Amino acid sequence: MTFTKIAGISLTALLSVTVLAGCSPSTGDGTETTVLKVAFNQGEDHPQYVAMEALGEALSERTDGAFEIQMFPNELLGSQQETIANVQSGSIDMSLIVGSLLENVNPDFVAFNLPYVFDSSEQQMSVLNDPAIVGDLYASMEDTGITVAGSFHSGVRNVYTKTGPIETPADLAGQKIRVIQNDTMTTMMNLMGGSGTPMGQGDVYTAIQSGVLDGGENNELIYNGLKHDEVAPYYARTNHLMVPDYLVVNTALLAGMSAEHRAIFEEEFAAAVELEVDLWNDSEETAITAAEAAGATFNDVDTDLFKEAVQPLVDDKLSASSVAQALYDSVQNAE
Repeated sequence: MTFTKIAGISLTALLSVTVLAGCSPSTGDGTETTVLKVAFNQGEDHPQYVAMEALGEALSERTDGAFEIQMFPNELLGSQQETIANVQSGSIDMSLIVGSLLENVNPDFVAFNLPYVFDSSEQQMSVLNDPAIVGDLYASMEDTGITVAGSFHSGVRNVYTKTGPIETPADLAGQKIRVIQNDTMTTMMNLMGGSGTPMGQGDVYTAIQSGVLDGGENNELIYNGLKHDEVAPYYARTNHLMVPDYLVVNTALLAGMSAEHRAIFEEEFAAAVELEVDLWNDSEETAITAAEAAGATFNDVDTDLFKEAVQPLVDDKLSASSVAQALYDSVQNAE
Protein backbone atom coordinates (compact mmCIF):
# COMPACT_ATOMS: atom_id res chain seq x y z
CA MET A 1 0.00 0.00 0.00
CA THR A 2 1.45 3.36 -1.01
CA PHE A 3 0.61 6.81 0.15
CA THR A 4 2.18 10.26 0.26
CA LYS A 5 2.75 12.31 3.37
CA ILE A 6 1.56 15.86 3.68
CA ALA A 7 4.63 18.06 3.34
CA GLY A 8 5.94 19.90 6.33
CA ILE A 9 5.00 17.39 9.05
CA SER A 10 8.20 16.12 10.64
CA LEU A 11 8.57 13.02 12.75
CA THR A 12 9.78 15.19 15.62
CA ALA A 13 6.62 17.32 15.43
CA LEU A 14 4.43 14.25 15.42
CA LEU A 15 6.13 12.76 18.45
CA SER A 16 5.80 16.01 20.36
CA VAL A 17 2.00 16.18 19.98
CA THR A 18 0.33 16.10 23.37
CA VAL A 19 -2.98 14.50 24.12
CA LEU A 20 -4.46 17.63 25.70
CA ALA A 21 -5.94 20.21 23.30
CA GLY A 22 -4.72 23.49 24.79
CA CYS A 23 -5.68 24.41 28.32
CA SER A 24 -7.94 21.83 29.92
CA PRO A 25 -10.52 22.93 32.50
CA SER A 26 -11.21 20.93 35.61
CA THR A 27 -14.39 18.89 36.01
CA GLY A 28 -14.72 20.00 39.63
CA ASP A 29 -13.47 16.78 41.19
CA GLY A 30 -9.87 17.40 40.22
CA THR A 31 -10.10 15.55 36.90
CA GLU A 32 -8.82 17.51 33.93
CA THR A 33 -11.08 17.78 30.89
CA THR A 34 -9.54 17.34 27.45
CA VAL A 35 -11.44 19.56 25.03
CA LEU A 36 -11.32 18.01 21.57
CA LYS A 37 -11.41 20.60 18.79
CA VAL A 38 -13.29 19.34 15.71
CA ALA A 39 -13.18 21.14 12.34
CA PHE A 40 -16.25 21.07 10.10
CA ASN A 41 -16.97 22.80 6.80
CA GLN A 42 -20.78 23.00 7.05
CA GLY A 43 -23.25 24.71 9.38
CA GLU A 44 -24.75 23.86 12.76
CA ASP A 45 -27.93 22.40 11.28
CA HIS A 46 -26.08 19.79 9.22
CA PRO A 47 -26.78 16.16 10.25
CA GLN A 48 -23.08 15.48 10.82
CA TYR A 49 -22.75 18.50 13.11
CA VAL A 50 -25.77 17.40 15.15
CA ALA A 51 -24.45 13.82 15.35
CA MET A 52 -21.02 15.01 16.50
CA GLU A 53 -22.62 17.20 19.17
CA ALA A 54 -24.51 14.14 20.40
CA LEU A 55 -21.25 12.18 20.40
CA GLY A 56 -19.63 14.89 22.49
CA GLU A 57 -22.40 14.90 25.08
CA ALA A 58 -22.31 11.11 25.44
CA LEU A 59 -18.51 11.04 25.58
CA SER A 60 -18.43 13.66 28.33
CA GLU A 61 -21.07 11.86 30.36
CA ARG A 62 -19.58 8.40 30.05
CA THR A 63 -16.00 9.52 30.79
CA ASP A 64 -17.09 11.62 33.79
CA GLY A 65 -15.98 14.78 32.03
CA ALA A 66 -12.56 13.54 30.95
CA PHE A 67 -13.35 14.49 27.34
CA GLU A 68 -15.51 17.11 25.69
CA ILE A 69 -16.03 17.93 22.03
CA GLN A 70 -15.98 21.49 20.71
CA MET A 71 -17.23 21.91 17.15
CA PHE A 72 -15.93 24.60 14.79
CA PRO A 73 -18.36 24.76 11.84
CA ASN A 74 -18.31 26.73 8.57
CA GLU A 75 -14.56 26.28 7.94
CA LEU A 76 -13.65 28.38 10.99
CA LEU A 77 -10.47 26.28 11.30
CA GLY A 78 -9.75 26.29 7.57
CA SER A 79 -10.69 24.32 4.48
CA GLN A 80 -10.90 20.54 4.66
CA GLN A 81 -7.54 20.21 2.91
CA GLU A 82 -5.94 22.57 5.42
CA THR A 83 -7.42 20.77 8.42
CA ILE A 84 -5.92 17.45 7.35
CA ALA A 85 -2.48 18.94 7.93
CA ASN A 86 -3.63 20.55 11.18
CA VAL A 87 -4.89 17.23 12.53
CA GLN A 88 -1.59 15.65 11.55
CA SER A 89 0.36 18.27 13.49
CA GLY A 90 -2.02 18.12 16.47
CA SER A 91 -3.03 21.79 16.32
CA ILE A 92 -6.59 20.50 16.08
CA ASP A 93 -7.80 17.09 17.20
CA MET A 94 -10.32 15.95 14.60
CA SER A 95 -11.83 16.97 11.29
CA LEU A 96 -14.61 15.75 9.04
CA ILE A 97 -13.11 15.19 5.59
CA VAL A 98 -14.70 14.26 2.27
CA GLY A 99 -13.39 10.90 1.10
CA SER A 100 -11.88 12.11 -2.16
CA LEU A 101 -9.36 14.32 -0.31
CA LEU A 102 -7.93 11.31 1.52
CA GLU A 103 -6.83 9.92 -1.84
CA ASN A 104 -4.13 12.59 -1.68
CA VAL A 105 -2.71 10.84 1.40
CA ASN A 106 -3.43 7.22 0.50
CA PRO A 107 -4.63 6.53 -3.07
CA ASP A 108 -6.36 3.30 -1.99
CA PHE A 109 -9.23 5.38 -0.60
CA VAL A 110 -10.31 5.74 -4.23
CA ALA A 111 -12.09 2.37 -3.95
CA PHE A 112 -14.90 4.06 -2.01
CA ASN A 113 -14.96 7.25 -4.11
CA LEU A 114 -15.67 5.69 -7.47
CA PRO A 115 -18.97 6.31 -9.24
CA TYR A 116 -21.77 3.84 -8.62
CA VAL A 117 -19.79 1.79 -6.07
CA PHE A 118 -22.55 1.81 -3.40
CA ASP A 119 -26.20 0.87 -3.78
CA SER A 120 -27.54 2.35 -0.55
CA SER A 121 -26.57 4.25 2.59
CA GLU A 122 -27.10 1.05 4.60
CA GLN A 123 -24.62 -0.85 2.45
CA GLN A 124 -22.17 2.05 2.55
CA MET A 125 -22.18 2.39 6.33
CA SER A 126 -22.02 -1.37 6.92
CA VAL A 127 -18.83 -1.58 4.87
CA LEU A 128 -17.12 1.65 5.89
CA ASN A 129 -17.56 1.08 9.62
CA ASP A 130 -16.59 -2.60 9.59
CA PRO A 131 -13.06 -2.94 11.08
CA ALA A 132 -12.61 -6.31 9.38
CA ILE A 133 -12.85 -4.56 6.00
CA VAL A 134 -11.42 -1.09 6.58
CA GLY A 135 -9.24 -1.48 9.67
CA ASP A 136 -5.94 -1.58 7.81
CA LEU A 137 -6.96 1.22 5.46
CA TYR A 138 -7.99 3.53 8.30
CA ALA A 139 -4.73 2.87 10.15
CA SER A 140 -2.59 3.20 7.01
CA MET A 141 -1.85 6.90 7.54
CA GLU A 142 -0.79 6.70 11.17
CA ASP A 143 2.83 7.46 10.38
CA THR A 144 1.61 10.80 8.94
CA GLY A 145 -0.18 11.55 12.20
CA ILE A 146 -3.81 10.78 11.37
CA THR A 147 -6.16 7.86 11.93
CA VAL A 148 -9.63 7.49 10.45
CA ALA A 149 -12.10 6.81 13.26
CA GLY A 150 -14.96 5.96 10.93
CA SER A 151 -17.30 7.21 8.25
CA PHE A 152 -20.49 9.23 7.99
CA HIS A 153 -23.03 9.06 5.16
CA SER A 154 -22.90 12.16 3.00
CA GLY A 155 -25.79 11.74 0.62
CA VAL A 156 -25.90 10.94 -3.06
CA ARG A 157 -24.38 13.38 -5.54
CA ASN A 158 -26.26 14.40 -8.67
CA VAL A 159 -25.77 16.93 -11.47
CA TYR A 160 -27.49 20.31 -11.60
CA THR A 161 -27.36 22.94 -14.35
CA LYS A 162 -28.65 26.41 -15.19
CA THR A 163 -29.83 26.04 -18.80
CA GLY A 164 -31.99 22.92 -18.96
CA PRO A 165 -32.55 19.37 -17.72
CA ILE A 166 -29.91 16.67 -18.13
CA GLU A 167 -31.22 13.30 -19.29
CA THR A 168 -28.25 11.69 -21.09
CA PRO A 169 -24.46 12.19 -21.15
CA ALA A 170 -24.88 14.01 -24.47
CA ASP A 171 -26.84 16.75 -22.67
CA LEU A 172 -23.73 17.64 -20.67
CA ALA A 173 -21.60 18.28 -23.76
CA GLY A 174 -19.76 21.59 -23.50
CA GLN A 175 -21.06 22.34 -20.00
CA LYS A 176 -18.58 23.32 -17.29
CA ILE A 177 -19.57 21.45 -14.14
CA ARG A 178 -17.93 22.13 -10.79
CA VAL A 179 -16.31 19.10 -9.14
CA ILE A 180 -14.27 18.49 -5.99
CA GLN A 181 -10.61 19.43 -6.40
CA ASN A 182 -9.46 15.92 -7.20
CA ASP A 183 -8.28 14.26 -10.43
CA THR A 184 -10.69 11.33 -10.06
CA MET A 185 -13.68 13.67 -9.88
CA THR A 186 -12.52 15.69 -12.89
CA THR A 187 -12.06 12.59 -15.02
CA MET A 188 -15.44 11.25 -13.90
CA MET A 189 -17.29 14.38 -15.03
CA ASN A 190 -15.46 14.44 -18.34
CA LEU A 191 -16.54 10.85 -18.99
CA MET A 192 -20.10 11.72 -17.99
CA GLY A 193 -20.14 14.14 -20.90
CA GLY A 194 -19.39 17.45 -19.24
CA SER A 195 -16.25 19.44 -18.60
CA GLY A 196 -15.13 18.80 -15.03
CA THR A 197 -14.05 22.08 -13.42
CA PRO A 198 -12.37 21.85 -9.98
CA MET A 199 -13.32 24.70 -7.67
CA GLY A 200 -13.71 25.44 -3.98
CA GLN A 201 -17.28 25.14 -2.74
CA GLY A 202 -17.49 28.74 -1.59
CA ASP A 203 -17.02 30.09 -5.13
CA VAL A 204 -19.61 27.97 -6.92
CA TYR A 205 -22.72 30.15 -6.54
CA THR A 206 -21.07 33.23 -8.02
CA ALA A 207 -19.36 31.19 -10.74
CA ILE A 208 -22.67 29.73 -11.93
CA GLN A 209 -24.41 33.08 -11.64
CA SER A 210 -21.73 34.81 -13.74
CA GLY A 211 -21.45 32.06 -16.34
CA VAL A 212 -18.00 30.83 -15.37
CA LEU A 213 -19.72 27.53 -14.58
CA ASP A 214 -22.80 25.94 -16.10
CA GLY A 215 -23.59 23.88 -13.04
CA GLY A 216 -22.32 21.61 -10.30
CA GLU A 217 -22.79 18.20 -8.74
CA ASN A 218 -23.71 17.58 -5.15
CA ASN A 219 -26.36 16.22 -2.81
CA GLU A 220 -29.72 17.87 -2.18
CA LEU A 221 -28.71 19.31 1.19
CA ILE A 222 -25.80 21.26 -0.27
CA TYR A 223 -27.78 22.17 -3.39
CA ASN A 224 -30.49 23.84 -1.35
CA GLY A 225 -28.41 24.88 1.65
CA LEU A 226 -25.98 26.92 -0.46
CA LYS A 227 -28.82 28.27 -2.63
CA HIS A 228 -27.48 26.74 -5.82
CA ASP A 229 -31.11 26.02 -6.68
CA GLU A 230 -31.46 29.77 -7.31
CA VAL A 231 -28.86 29.82 -10.11
CA ALA A 232 -29.00 26.23 -11.42
CA PRO A 233 -32.64 25.09 -11.14
CA TYR A 234 -32.38 21.84 -13.10
CA TYR A 235 -31.42 18.91 -10.86
CA ALA A 236 -30.90 15.54 -12.57
CA ARG A 237 -30.81 12.42 -10.42
CA THR A 238 -27.74 10.86 -11.98
CA ASN A 239 -26.96 9.23 -8.60
CA HIS A 240 -23.35 8.98 -9.71
CA LEU A 241 -21.57 9.28 -6.37
CA MET A 242 -22.03 8.33 -2.74
CA VAL A 243 -18.73 9.67 -1.43
CA PRO A 244 -18.40 9.26 2.37
CA ASP A 245 -17.15 11.78 4.87
CA TYR A 246 -14.52 10.51 7.32
CA LEU A 247 -13.77 11.56 10.86
CA VAL A 248 -9.99 11.85 10.97
CA VAL A 249 -8.32 11.99 14.38
CA ASN A 250 -4.83 12.87 15.51
CA THR A 251 -3.08 9.53 16.02
CA ALA A 252 -1.25 10.61 19.16
CA LEU A 253 -4.55 11.61 20.72
CA LEU A 254 -6.04 8.17 20.19
CA ALA A 255 -2.87 6.47 21.40
CA GLY A 256 -3.05 8.51 24.61
CA MET A 257 -6.57 7.39 25.47
CA SER A 258 -7.04 4.62 28.00
CA ALA A 259 -8.49 1.39 26.67
CA GLU A 260 -11.74 2.19 28.48
CA HIS A 261 -12.04 5.68 27.01
CA ARG A 262 -11.10 4.47 23.53
CA ALA A 263 -13.85 1.84 23.71
CA ILE A 264 -16.39 4.45 24.83
CA PHE A 265 -15.37 6.76 22.00
CA GLU A 266 -15.80 3.99 19.42
CA GLU A 267 -19.16 2.92 20.82
CA GLU A 268 -20.53 6.45 20.81
CA PHE A 269 -19.20 7.13 17.33
CA ALA A 270 -21.13 4.06 16.10
CA ALA A 271 -24.27 5.50 17.72
CA ALA A 272 -23.58 8.88 16.09
CA VAL A 273 -23.37 7.22 12.66
CA GLU A 274 -26.83 5.70 13.09
CA LEU A 275 -28.25 9.02 14.26
CA GLU A 276 -26.66 10.88 11.35
CA VAL A 277 -28.20 8.58 8.71
CA ASP A 278 -31.67 9.12 10.18
CA LEU A 279 -31.13 12.87 10.36
CA TRP A 280 -29.81 12.91 6.80
CA ASN A 281 -32.89 11.19 5.41
CA ASP A 282 -35.18 13.68 7.14
CA SER A 283 -33.09 16.67 6.07
CA GLU A 284 -32.96 15.47 2.48
CA GLU A 285 -36.74 15.46 2.18
CA THR A 286 -36.88 18.96 3.65
CA ALA A 287 -34.19 20.22 1.27
CA ILE A 288 -35.98 18.85 -1.80
CA THR A 289 -39.24 20.52 -0.77
CA ALA A 290 -37.45 23.82 -0.17
CA ALA A 291 -35.60 23.63 -3.50
CA GLU A 292 -38.83 23.00 -5.37
CA ALA A 293 -40.41 25.97 -3.60
CA ALA A 294 -37.45 28.05 -4.84
CA GLY A 295 -38.19 27.00 -8.42
CA ALA A 296 -35.99 23.93 -8.89
CA THR A 297 -37.15 20.93 -10.89
CA PHE A 298 -35.96 17.37 -10.34
CA ASN A 299 -35.82 14.70 -13.03
CA ASP A 300 -34.79 11.05 -13.17
CA VAL A 301 -32.36 9.71 -15.78
CA ASP A 302 -31.35 6.35 -17.17
CA THR A 303 -28.42 5.82 -14.80
CA ASP A 304 -27.17 2.87 -16.86
CA LEU A 305 -26.07 5.34 -19.55
CA PHE A 306 -23.94 7.28 -17.07
CA LYS A 307 -22.67 4.14 -15.35
CA GLU A 308 -21.46 2.77 -18.68
CA ALA A 309 -19.81 6.09 -19.52
CA VAL A 310 -17.68 6.15 -16.33
CA GLN A 311 -16.70 2.47 -16.34
CA PRO A 312 -13.27 3.21 -17.90
CA LEU A 313 -12.44 5.32 -14.84
CA VAL A 314 -13.44 2.52 -12.49
CA ASP A 315 -11.37 -0.02 -14.42
CA ASP A 316 -8.34 2.27 -14.56
CA LYS A 317 -8.32 3.14 -10.85
CA LEU A 318 -8.78 -0.46 -9.71
CA SER A 319 -6.12 -1.82 -12.06
CA ALA A 320 -3.54 0.39 -10.35
CA SER A 321 -3.90 -1.21 -6.90
CA SER A 322 -4.74 -4.72 -5.74
CA VAL A 323 -5.68 -3.23 -2.35
CA ALA A 324 -8.19 -0.86 -3.94
CA GLN A 325 -9.60 -3.73 -5.98
CA ALA A 326 -10.07 -5.86 -2.87
CA LEU A 327 -11.80 -2.98 -1.07
CA TYR A 328 -14.07 -2.37 -4.05
CA ASP A 329 -14.93 -6.07 -4.20
CA SER A 330 -15.86 -5.99 -0.52
CA VAL A 331 -18.57 -3.47 -1.36
CA GLN A 332 -19.86 -5.51 -4.27
CA ASN A 333 -20.09 -8.57 -2.04
CA ALA A 334 -21.88 -6.70 0.75
CA GLU A 335 -25.66 -6.81 1.05
